[in-house]
Amino acid sequence: MASLNMKNCLNIPDDFGGYDSSLFAIPAHYQDSLGNVIIPYGLIQDRIEKVAADIYNDVIKDHENEPISALCVLKGGYKFFTDVLNKMTQLNSIGVKSVQISTEFIRLKSYVDERSAGGVQIIGMDESALANLSGKNIVIFEDIIDTGRTMTKLLNTLSKYGPRSVRVATLLRKRTPLSNKYTPHYACFEIPDKFIVGYALDYNEYFRDLEHICEINDFGKEKYKSKK
Repeated sequence: MASLNMKNCLNIPDDFGGYDSSLFAIPAHYQDSLGNVIIPYGLIQDRIEKVAADIYNDVIKDHENEPISALCVLKGGYKFFTDVLNKMTQLNSIGVKSVQISTEFIRLKSYVDERSAGGVQIIGMDESALANLSGKNIVIFEDIIDTGRTMTKLLNTLSKYGPRSVRVATLLRKRTPLSNKYTPHYACFEIPDKFIVGYALDYNEYFRDLEHICEINDFGKEKYKSKK
């Protein structure tokens, strides 16, 4: 399966400190909980526009006149998914050729005990819906890939249903020593091994309503730590 040359995404260096958050519009309820802005919203949108065009052109080149099934991995992937598909819809409206797109929303749960190595449970699509992926061209949209283990399991699980092709697009790929070296077909950014939030990436379900991608500070981790 083809994968991304990571030179085709924007690399955020390990020593990049980010931008002072006071220079950006940050919701008041998060101002005491964030470090620097790592990726501003405008830069996110610029990269999404390019990745959307890359996906669109590749699909037309490889599967002209064939629809694609776009799978959004919830919850963190919803903003990335929505913005990419909006850009692709615009391309459909101005080009001579176009791509028909169907959408599915899934959540993932790792199997436990004796099934732990076999894959993931796909929540939101029943067995008949998964069976309908047979022969389809699938594009998976994920918010972040760090270790790569969950995505590898998802791909193994989907392969059992016989899709014609599978591509993976992610907003972020994190550099971490825990990575299994999986690389997606498309990535907007490769980032250092930092704990980031915003643009639908959460910390205990908070910060999804933050437009920029930022580091969370120690005060924020304590303020929004799980109450369980």
